[in-house]
Amino acid sequence: MTADLRDALRALKATPVVTAVAVLSLALGIGANTAIFSLVNALMLRSLPVHEPWRLVQVLAGPTRTSWTNPLWEELRARDRQLFDGAFAYSNQRFNLARGGEAQLVNGVMASGAYFDVLGVPAILGRTFTRDNDVRRGEGVEARQVAVISYRFWQQRYGGAADVLGRSVQLDRVPFTIIGVTTPAFVGVDHGVDADIWIPLAAEPLMRAGANDSAMDQRSWWWLRAMARLKSGDTMDRAATALRGVQPQIREATVPPNWRPKDLPNYLKDPFALRPAANGPNSLGRQYRDPLYLIMAVVALVLLIACANIANLLLARASARRHELSVRVALGAPRWRIARQLLAESALLALAGTGVGLLFARWGARLLVLEMSDQATANALDLGVDVRMLLFTVGLATATTLLFGSVPALRSTRVAPSDAIKEQGRSIVGDSRFGLGNWLVAAQVALSLVLIAGAGLFLRTFSTLAHVRLGFEPDPLMLVSVGAKRSAVDQKDRTALYERLRAAAEAVPGVRSAALQSVTPLSGSSWDTLIENPEGLSLPESERDVWMNQVSPGFFATYGTPILAGRDFTAHDTLEAPRVVIVNETFAKKYFGGANPVGRWVRNEPTPERGGNPPRLQIIGLARDAVYDSLRKDIPPTMYRPATQTDKPEPGTTIAVRAAAGSPALLTRALANALGRVDPDITLTFKPYRETVSQATVQERVIAMLSAFFGGLALLLAALGLYGVMSYAVSRRRTEIGIRMALGAGPAGAVRLILLRVAALVGLGVAAGTVLALWAAKFMIGSSLIYGLQPRDPVTLATAALVLSAVGAMAGYLPARRASRIDPARVLREG
Repeated sequence: MTADLRDALRALKATPVVTAVAVLSLALGIGANTAIFSLVNALMLRSLPVHEPWRLVQVLAGPTRTSWTNPLWEELRARDRQLFDGAFAYSNQRFNLARGGEAQLVNGVMASGAYFDVLGVPAILGRTFTRDNDVRRGEGVEARQVAVISYRFWQQRYGGAADVLGRSVQLDRVPFTIIGVTTPAFVGVDHGVDADIWIPLAAEPLMRAGANDSAMDQRSWWWLRAMARLKSGDTMDRAATALRGVQPQIREATVPPNWRPKDLPNYLKDPFALRPAANGPNSLGRQYRDPLYLIMAVVALVLLIACANIANLLLARASARRHELSVRVALGAPRWRIARQLLAESALLALAGTGVGLLFARWGARLLVLEMSDQATANALDLGVDVRMLLFTVGLATATTLLFGSVPALRSTRVAPSDAIKEQGRSIVGDSRFGLGNWLVAAQVALSLVLIAGAGLFLRTFSTLAHVRLGFEPDPLMLVSVGAKRSAVDQKDRTALYERLRAAAEAVPGVRSAALQSVTPLSGSSWDTLIENPEGLSLPESERDVWMNQVSPGFFATYGTPILAGRDFTAHDTLEAPRVVIVNETFAKKYFGGANPVGRWVRNEPTPERGGNPPRLQIIGLARDAVYDSLRKDIPPTMYRPATQTDKPEPGTTIAVRAAAGSPALLTRALANALGRVDPDITLTFKPYRETVSQATVQERVIAMLSAFFGGLALLLAALGLYGVMSYAVSRRRTEIGIRMALGAGPAGAVRLILLRVAALVGLGVAAGTVLALWAAKFMIGSSLIYGLQPRDPVTLATAALVLSAVGAMAGYLPARRASRIDPARVLREG
């Protein structure tokens, strides 16, 4: 075997160009597959670093409802030992370490006392929470104000100090005593979110600046997630049945008081459910599951094309070595010995390609994660090599060796000494047995057509979404998130505080305008409400659900959304003034037939929370349509109400700031200083609004980018394969072409001879690829990955065929041109 490898290495060194092309093709194919698999592994296959993760389940408050209210959770907690080997609830949070000014945010978790115990995660220093830390009131204050920190946070913030236990850490200006440090591997249960600090769930009222503003007793605040550990030997189906057995008592004890009577039956009947959670709740994995599987299929096709290309190279190389191989056979070398040496060459190529591909995969996977999310998520995902990754890479290398190496090796064993001796003379016609190379090229063209057509669909989808009319101008806008939970200003006076902050931001040099908003368009947050039927309509409830936003005067000017009729909000629209709203064009079309709605009236649907007679709202303005929460959805009917008319201001708000010129990021320091002078106890977070808009198309951008890259790579590989086959054909048929030209065929005839063969190969590949693309399109029907066109779009398919034909013609023209320059006299003299 050592001799085989030594001979194989010597043979590969003898043809450095062929070897380099083969290694590079393999590196791109294997590297791309490994990069995508590393993401699939990190997001969907890698288990949590906890005790027996396969026994973990996520508890759902409905078939698709992942969130829980705290009253619901407390009822479940009272029965968790009856149903499971323990359960816990938690909520991911962002804690602020700064005492004021610009926020210093850190990922944190509010967790129930059994969190670490159920997961089986110990502390390497100190201790973790217990059920005693679930005490909410009275003498349990000290039990609530404790924290467990991550190993990374311990190292980065405290330098790994041994006396960290007992130290105080300020979270949202609330002191917590550090009682433990987790193991280095554990950073929470959610992929892509590395937690650094855990505090008891019972501390939630403290973080909200008082129990009166707490979510702990709210039966309509869905903010928790719940997980449990199955009993040893129990199955998920049996546990789910037992859980539904206690559901009536849990539901009846937690009926929301502000729900309408007709909605309560759904609340009582919505069945609890369990979901496997060996790798956590994994919302990030579910978000990117379909795109990753799609790209995995794409890169697998690229690898097949690369293997076909390399097989063609090795076939040509083996054909050139026929004399050498025939001599070996004539001297008594066993045919299996020749096949073994050629397979050894293929194995060395695969090994080199895998090595280079792993370097490419490491870099490519990190770059892909950055495109999908942000630096924090990229750092949080574990893209390291584990047993599963090693098995995948070894299996891939073995499969590629067999794919591109077996056929050339087996064909080379058929060489006959007598045929090889004849090959030493001049042949008039080429070797017809090389027809396998033609079939490989046709297969490359067919697979390339599928990839190019897919790339066209995804590029057009991204282009369509990127050019959706937003209804506002995102540049140059800066979003300033204001946290006022620790402000000394009384809650009832926060509306006035927010207006002073807005005015201070607007007064900063370089700011054109500033406005308050409760919902940022395209941020993922939303707010809807039911309205009564406007006069003359009788619409069902589902048709009277409208979207809301609470904004200050100047909001529409700041966003660049024109008011088409009526007026904007003013400082005179206060609580004492008549209640007013501004609506968009879709609202006017749906409820007023497109007529000018200014001066008309609407009213919210009565609810227990609003009372039996909500105030009438007068429409004072008509704003141009603007996207709300998604670029893919039709613009919904939207109402805007003035922030100056709310009597329940939130503990925070967002100020949209439009810069007069240049990048809004340049205003950050000046805005922080100006807002800090208004209230030094607020916290501030800055984000250019363009990042929010860009994030709305991140999935489409990543798919378009990758599919275009791999489609182009497939096109290049197909062109190289076609060029190689045609070049080889010209060299093999040189004598034949020379004789044809000597008999009067002329250079044009030689070009035509080669191009006809190119056309036949490309035509065969395009025809097969079209059938394959139409078949594959059925898997994309109804997919959310495509927007604005059909999977079997004829324009995209025809364009892909034209591009492939043009590239094929260029790849075939070079060998054809070389054939046209053959000197018949020289060829005949050589013969």
